[in-house]
Amino acid sequence: MGTPTFAVASLQKLIENKIAVVGVITAVDKPAGRGRKLQKSAVKQYAESQNLTILQPKNLKNETFLAELKSLQADLFIVVAFRMLPALVFKMPPKGTFNLHASLLPQYRGAAPINWAIINGEKETGVTSFFIEQQIDTGKIIHQQKVAIEANETAGTLHDKLMVVGANLILKTVNDIAAETYTITEQDDTKATQKAPKIFKEDCKIDWNNTTENIDLFIRGLSPYPAAYTILNDLQLKIYASETEIEDHNLKVGEYLTDNRSYLKFATKNGFIIVKELQLQGKKRMDIKAFLNGFKLDA
Repeated sequence: MGTPTFAVASLQKLIENKIAVVGVITAVDKPAGRGRKLQKSAVKQYAESQNLTILQPKNLKNETFLAELKSLQADLFIVVAFRMLPALVFKMPPKGTFNLHASLLPQYRGAAPINWAIINGEKETGVTSFFIEQQIDTGKIIHQQKVAIEANETAGTLHDKLMVVGANLILKTVNDIAAETYTITEQDDTKATQKAPKIFKEDCKIDWNNTTENIDLFIRGLSPYPAAYTILNDLQLKIYASETEIEDHNLKVGEYLTDNRSYLKFATKNGFIIVKELQLQGKKRMDIKAFLNGFKLDA
């Protein structure tokens, strides 16, 4: 059960290792792009290429869907970046249902663990496989694998690393469950000090009153999606890549400096954020030189 690209790697790993995948559950096709054509999920596209049975329920409690799901006679359900499951679904298979979560649980329970780990300046994160229970991300842990967060890590690069490590952990977990050689560990709720709630557009605006270091983490933690932004000449400016400059200055926070050729930097409380890659509302994503070549600012 999965929808985005993150989940494809796990499904592919199972298929390549001859695990019998009797069915794939993914999101319904949704309109996307200017033409609003129906777009298949990444998981559906891969599943079709492997001629796998695909179910796309709108309602996970629908009786027809539940009957189809039961008819697959799966021993085990595997969930990677899908939806919250009702108990009558996750309790269906005899060997249970486990989920892959992109953090070291119980830390960073929630929808956006990759983003928040970087925003909060963590030095490491990882992936966890655990049996699903009613409360989200709280079930008994089967396996964990740590992953270092590099100095210039973005949500995008960390996503790709965790996707690969997670796929390997999925395979290990499946094999251990099949062989009944696994052990489980209860999560310690007292150690769940950091949360990972869903990030909305209104959460992505840069607060220039913050420190240069924290703004840099914020930008990297939201790059490439959903992307940190500021307002420039009444237009939204998304920032995907930047560098830091720590120094005293007399500018107001949020003011910018530019030579209209090669640099654009915004003042913070203790220095500057130097923009390297950006996207102005209504324009394409580009590097700073291409941007300044076509959009002149008041220097």
